[in-house]
Amino acid sequence: MSSNLFAPSGAWNGKIYSNGWKEPGLGTEPVIEKATGAVVGHTGIASADDVAVAAAAAHEAQRAWAQVPAPQRGDVLRRFSELLLEHADEIAEQLMRETGAIRFKGEWEARMTAREILEAAALGSQPRGIFAASAEAGRQSVARRIPVGVVGIITPWNSPLLLAARAVGPALVMGNAVLLKPDVQSPTSGGFVFAQLLKEAGLPEGLLHVLPGAIETGQALVKDPAVDMISFTGSTRAGREIGSVAGSLLKRVSLELGGNNPYIVLDDADIEAAASAGAWGSFFHQGQICLTSGRHLVHESVAEAYTEALVKKAKALVIGDPLTDGVTLGPVVNERQAARVEQIVSDSIAQGARALTGGSRDGLFFEPTVLTDVAPGMPAFDEEIFGPVAPITTFSTDEEAVALANQTSYGLVAAVVSADQSRAQRIADKLHAGVVHINDQTVLHEVYGPIGGTGASGNGFNHSTLTNADQFSEWQWVTSRAEIPEYPF
Repeated sequence: MSSNLFAPSGAWNGKIYSNGWKEPGLGTEPVIEKATGAVVGHTGIASADDVAVAAAAAHEAQRAWAQVPAPQRGDVLRRFSELLLEHADEIAEQLMRETGAIRFKGEWEARMTAREILEAAALGSQPRGIFAASAEAGRQSVARRIPVGVVGIITPWNSPLLLAARAVGPALVMGNAVLLKPDVQSPTSGGFVFAQLLKEAGLPEGLLHVLPGAIETGQALVKDPAVDMISFTGSTRAGREIGSVAGSLLKRVSLELGGNNPYIVLDDADIEAAASAGAWGSFFHQGQICLTSGRHLVHESVAEAYTEALVKKAKALVIGDPLTDGVTLGPVVNERQAARVEQIVSDSIAQGARALTGGSRDGLFFEPTVLTDVAPGMPAFDEEIFGPVAPITTFSTDEEAVALANQTSYGLVAAVVSADQSRAQRIADKLHAGVVHINDQTVLHEVYGPIGGTGASGNGFNHSTLTNADQFSEWQWVTSRAEIPEYPF
């Protein structure tokens, strides 16, 4: 479909969205195409005052929205899903520009987001509650879901559309209003596209506010008394701060944070298939996904063969501008992150790790890197790298594999590959992770299975069709009877 959703001449350029497009309180920042450094527009930066005004408007609008029959709320989301598909090619290209994603990633994210929204819309047609038991004759007891109120959603830059949609969609269909703070590095694909297409889909004014910004904007969002819940996806460091503030204000807070995810290769695994899955798990989107395979734990008897196969996969990847045909690895998001990845690699090598391929960069273009002889205590083992690096650590027994996998404060996702599914399951049962995959890599995303982490990876709130209704609503107990009963006094 031909359109100009993201054209610099559009209404979004230099603005925020809050009851229409408006001037921001903290000025503007350029939106940068990651591969070229070109400026593709400017985003408004919301001030604390902007957040306060938006929260008050959302609080007011939410009252009427909660009275709209839930199936009708779902209809708005279904129309939004259709519009996402109609604009999918355009959205995919903007994702490539703003995040450095390759074409496959951009196209997948645009279409997966449409599915996320479609599944969220279905929540409006589900039962709102249940009849509960009662110990008293004549008393009707009902447990029903009611909206939380105003939900503040803070999202990262790496999958900005999808990670916003999985909260925006169910929050709205459950009767809430939303304040969305996208990262300033991806404000159009992660924020303004919601404003434009949800308005076209028929969402009433005041229910969605898009407020890009950094720390000041986020702090105001978390602290505002009109915001009842915070949904945050991002770093563990920021998540701890947000959780602390929200908790002190007795607000519900949903945190999905970082990961240092183990990918366990047993001695009976198909080495070629395991290396292919492992390469995807570590190098897809330049390793900039919380679900990335951060540590390859490989049985010592197959380590040499696995390493050789993984190095071959890494060397075959083509680095460059994602808008160029054939490119399989785009740029890291910014200079700060590229320098951090470089430091982790160099520090690990200084401590005894070896780089069999990669290890260097040209600006933001970081070579896919395979490190061997990685041990606990090295940055490549201990830290979430968030770059295209595959650290390999060997083990000799299944028990050692479990111990190494769990030797982290994170607990997001883990994977085990083996020809013996029962053996893999026994290992999986002992892993400290919110998500576990057998005979697959770690970067899997579906709307149907609950995704969320434990430990330093989150506080246990999961996103899925199974859990979204509960996450974005409150349970209310209601009883009724025909007459007031008698009491002793």
